[in-house]
Amino acid sequence: MSFVVTDCRTEYLVEPLGLDVQQPRLFWKMESDSQEVKQIAYRILVSTSKEALVRNEGDMWDSGTIESDQSTHIVYEGMKLQSDTDYFWKVCVWGDENPDESWSELNRWSMGILSRTGWKGKWIGRKTELGLERQPAPLFRKDITLAAGVKRAVVYVTALGLYQLRLNGEIISHLFAPGWTDYNKRVQVQAFDVTTNLHEGSNAVGVILGEGWYAGTVGFLADKIYGERPFLFMQLSVEYTNGTKELFITDGSWKTTDGPIRYSDMIMGESYDATQERTGWDQVGYDDTQWELPDIRPGYNGLLTSTIEPPVRITRTQQPVSMRKTEAGTYIYDMGQNMVGWTELTVSGERGTQVTVSHTEMLNPDGSMYLDNLRVAVQQDHYVLKGEGVECYEPHFTFHGFRYVELIGYPGEPNLDTIIGKVIHSDTQVTGSLVTSDPMVNQLYSNITWGQRGNFLSVPTDCPQRDERLGWTGDAQIFARTATYNMDVSRFFDKFMWDMIDAQQPSGAFTDVAPDAGWIRHKMWNTRLNWFAPDNAGWGDAGVVIPWTLYLMYGDKRILETHYDAMVHWVEYLVSMSDNLVRPDYANYGDWLSIDADTPKDVLATAYFAYSTKVMSLISEAVGRNEDQQRFEALFNDIATAFRQAFVDEQGRIHGETQTVYVLALQFGLLTPEQEPQAAAHLAANIQARGNRLSTGFLGVGYLLPALTDHGQLELAYKLLSQEEFPSWMYSIKHGATTIWERWDGYTEHNGFQTPSMNSFNHYSLGSVGEWMFRYMAGLETDREQPGFKHTIIQPHPGGTITSVQAGYDSLYGHHQVDWNISEDGSFNMSVTVPANTTATIHVPGQNVTSDAAQSSSPANRDAETFHVGSGTWTFKSQLTISVKEHV
Repeated sequence: MSFVVTDCRTEYLVEPLGLDVQQPRLFWKMESDSQEVKQIAYRILVSTSKEALVRNEGDMWDSGTIESDQSTHIVYEGMKLQSDTDYFWKVCVWGDENPDESWSELNRWSMGILSRTGWKGKWIGRKTELGLERQPAPLFRKDITLAAGVKRAVVYVTALGLYQLRLNGEIISHLFAPGWTDYNKRVQVQAFDVTTNLHEGSNAVGVILGEGWYAGTVGFLADKIYGERPFLFMQLSVEYTNGTKELFITDGSWKTTDGPIRYSDMIMGESYDATQERTGWDQVGYDDTQWELPDIRPGYNGLLTSTIEPPVRITRTQQPVSMRKTEAGTYIYDMGQNMVGWTELTVSGERGTQVTVSHTEMLNPDGSMYLDNLRVAVQQDHYVLKGEGVECYEPHFTFHGFRYVELIGYPGEPNLDTIIGKVIHSDTQVTGSLVTSDPMVNQLYSNITWGQRGNFLSVPTDCPQRDERLGWTGDAQIFARTATYNMDVSRFFDKFMWDMIDAQQPSGAFTDVAPDAGWIRHKMWNTRLNWFAPDNAGWGDAGVVIPWTLYLMYGDKRILETHYDAMVHWVEYLVSMSDNLVRPDYANYGDWLSIDADTPKDVLATAYFAYSTKVMSLISEAVGRNEDQQRFEALFNDIATAFRQAFVDEQGRIHGETQTVYVLALQFGLLTPEQEPQAAAHLAANIQARGNRLSTGFLGVGYLLPALTDHGQLELAYKLLSQEEFPSWMYSIKHGATTIWERWDGYTEHNGFQTPSMNSFNHYSLGSVGEWMFRYMAGLETDREQPGFKHTIIQPHPGGTITSVQAGYDSLYGHHQVDWNISEDGSFNMSVTVPANTTATIHVPGQNVTSDAAQSSSPANRDAETFHVGSGTWTFKSQLTISVKEHV
């Protein structure tokens, strides 16, 4: 029974650099073609050199042989780790029926700067040019000289703003670094191994600085939220083969000037004048005698932390599918997909010619660009040609949400190769796949993933096109479970939790958006909005829901421990802001953008109060806080009682009688066993009275199909999924949607476009149905008792007109796969793949179940239609009571 040890990671990452956690966690996977493979022991070696590891010596940590089946979140317990140092590790694994040891490959991580005294660089910037509405992006450069024998070179770099780092003309950094944080509290530092980018003698360091979230426009709030202009911080640590070290830092000896980027703003687009390019500025020997000395910022009081979030990258390119010339002489392209990023332009023409590239999501009925929903955002990039043959341009510190592109002022005749779309997002690895027999459902899943791809950019934004793009917490929490199936968002949401912690109020309230970026001040001072609620149900609860979701999906106990006190503070705040455990109705948003349904805000707020408390009870249990577990469990029961007394009548009708009040009460466990079937019947009657259509908004939609499925209304859930009339998921698809829309009625045949003041066509919240598609339709579910898919519960729910599903998920243990199909005679066939070192409980629907799992190494574990299996691929067959022909 052979296996190999693969995919070793440190803090979820492959060979990360610049960590600042003193006890990093280690991960690995086992791969095997055999069945029932599991780990029984491991041994970890950590050393300061590869050579020591080759000799099986761990000069930092030798764990010894540990009898355990755990292969994720193994906490480093060796000697104290040092700043700016590489560490190498490997693991030896023993299987239960394989006496031979199996070693992993050698792996590496490095520590960043672990104390404030270790930061030696200065913050440098360029003074504002007077009389300009928007500032040009400054260039910074310095030539440095290295001695012979460079053994190791790591550069640590960050900015108050955005930066692009170049060494000897080569771009080193990622897009939109260092990411968005509350710069008053913290800024992330990126570390890059540049050993191979440097050489003996002179080397050129060049940086372009952008305003970004720090000094540029942030949503509709304002510009210069955190500071007036951007600043750069860098230090390059070089170690030579003779043992000496040298440090190169940003300081007053650098030079700075303006450049061809006349402005570049996240919301307002970019202007680039190629006639002002400074050729060779990032190369050795460039004459910078006419450049200025930088302005030195005295210091920075926030934290300099290691980067948590995944880097933003161009993850794919998108070719346009069509092009047409307008009467005005412009050219409009259809990219075939609503996307986020920008377009690269190829052009040639006379020096000084300006070409404008304009972006939008939709077209007006007359075929012109629909720009009204952008509000004050300007999704345009302007390029001035230098007139030197074929020129290529793409923007630097801005991004757009669009499907359609208009070329204005283009010299000559463009074609489909003139532009190419660049898709950008936080590079969260794809972990989920889902294909069904229904093309419309497949398009829905595609729309869900494109919505996530377009809005996960440093923070989970609400939209990528208009002047908003804020990290709304309610949107994030309702979509979090779906997001974890689609992509590896472990570190993305870890970072977002720090954004929420940084924004948490002294009272304990979590905020509506994170980073806050002035939203609290804006809404508290805005008498037109009249949004003075100190908290909002479903939004603040993200501070509890998101960590719990990461625990379920990744088995991450540390995030619960790290933020435990903050989560307790939130629940205690809710207690203080309730009247006999019933929450007031002051919330601003409620079940946001529901359709023809007004969920009472006190009902919704009390339900979420109960849910946060229930989750806190589970969190307390997970981290071993037994007294707290009992306290929160008792509190939840009391809140549920108060909820029933205040809002539920004798017939199980809930005040407001909207789909959302029933869905939340059912899913949060607020009803008695006698009331649950009553409430489920009222919910079903409401849906049926609307012609099998939904009315839920942001907070209800994610729980709608699970509530129906859990309470005997599976076929009604499938009817909602496949409904094509308004309002429904499929209605937007019928009208060409390639992403999830913000509103059910973003566009309708009877009313056209909704109000342009709030009408995004790329907004992931209503895509939270993706969770149901994985957990219920495909039947791929984690087990709270063994989280992170250490043990998987497979329980598909076939129904509707769907006759096949293929669902895959890559957990921290390996690949899980559930494929099922229904034949015309009603026979149900299923194949399940369970990765090595995990187990699964498989519930097979139907009768007369047969399986090769019955002949597994543990046949006694089979129990009627339930199977308990180890790793491997298993097949099952049963007979459903209704055939496909009868159902259709």
